[in-house]
Amino acid sequence: MRGSTESAAVELRPLPNEEGSVGYDNDEQNGSHVQALPPADQGPEAWRFLIASFFIEALLWGFPLSYGVFQDHYSRQPEFAGNNNIAIIGTLATSIYFIGAPFAMPLVKRFQRFQRYMIVVGWSGCAISLFVASFCSSVNGLIATQGVLYGISFLILYFPLLRMLNEWFVQRRGFAYGVLYGGGGACGVGLPFLLEMLLSKYGYRTTLRAVAVAQFVLVAPVLPFVKGRLPPSAHAAFRSVDIQFLSEPLFYCFAVSNLFQGFAYYIPSLYLPSYASDLGLSTTMGALILALNNGATVFGQVGFGWLSDRVNNVLILVCVSSLASAIASFALWGFASSLETVIVFSLVYGWFAGGYVVFWTKFGSVLSEDPQLPFSLMALGRGIGNIATGPIAASLTTGSVMSGYGLGKFQPLIIFLGSFMLCSSFGILGYPLRRQPARI
Repeated sequence: MRGSTESAAVELRPLPNEEGSVGYDNDEQNGSHVQALPPADQGPEAWRFLIASFFIEALLWGFPLSYGVFQDHYSRQPEFAGNNNIAIIGTLATSIYFIGAPFAMPLVKRFQRFQRYMIVVGWSGCAISLFVASFCSSVNGLIATQGVLYGISFLILYFPLLRMLNEWFVQRRGFAYGVLYGGGGACGVGLPFLLEMLLSKYGYRTTLRAVAVAQFVLVAPVLPFVKGRLPPSAHAAFRSVDIQFLSEPLFYCFAVSNLFQGFAYYIPSLYLPSYASDLGLSTTMGALILALNNGATVFGQVGFGWLSDRVNNVLILVCVSSLASAIASFALWGFASSLETVIVFSLVYGWFAGGYVVFWTKFGSVLSEDPQLPFSLMALGRGIGNIATGPIAASLTTGSVMSGYGLGKFQPLIIFLGSFMLCSSFGILGYPLRRQPARI
């Protein structure tokens, strides 16, 4: 990351840290007093925070990432049958965090002394939204609760968590983000099976209530470990925002690549269970495919996060991630006519496409001394693409199942996925724009 490593002791006066926040101020001592801080990137407190964050990510983000199982279930219910808006439920739950990022970031920075309360409010809101959704009997009701309310609650929780993560991890930030993001994928390995079993046996109402209770009860014990490394600034306020990076061509290279990836990324997680059903496979096999995809995402995020701390040019990793995803879509999913081929696609795509999100923190540190704003704009780009995924994908899968490439029904969807991932890989064209001597 830009700048030097934070020391274990800092003077109590406003000093910018790696992610643009400030330390503590002590006017009475005129900056002479020194407060010891736990070390960044190491030590039991940093690792306790990361493990607790991983657990929260697994329980609260793993659920919307497993929405494909719900989508397949909802599409077979008489009250929801034929409604093409079912996919919007899942895309809204995941998109609101991305869309709201540029608005949440300055608010969390301004009210950082309340960031632990924000986490509690968001956690409670996620559980409440699913409980309320269990009483809905229309797609619009599920969109408002399981989609919108859940997404807003997660947004309230997540940016305080990311701000704390930036305080605890500086030199190993890419790896830390990879571990954090891997929580959702790790939960997604077993959660689709559990959800499929509950949905088949008890229906969506009981399943949603069970998940709501589990989220509330299981997250509570780790909340005491979720706290920032730096004391809240006594002078936190809305300050002038560094937007100089908006004039740099490199920012738009990152942004366009990220936008293309956002339009395509969630398509397999939404439609792989349905594809498996149309192949004549059981719902359990559909859950298995989704679980393997989520599991591969964990390894991709941790692996690419580790690499991003070590590779000089992040655009190389961008190209590898997106190009491999495009090839897997065209060559594997398009021709998949058996369980084995679908599984191979699920693993390859999860590994390479899932790792892309960990590059955002590197994009931010390259472009600005305060990396949170570029990070939030990358999240916004992902959200714009992601929120459009539902209606676009629904319009591309209106045909009947036949045979051949993509079973006929999914052919336009797979071509769309592969093409947009291929366009995302063209981010490597920004290589000549790299900064010198800064590492990108």
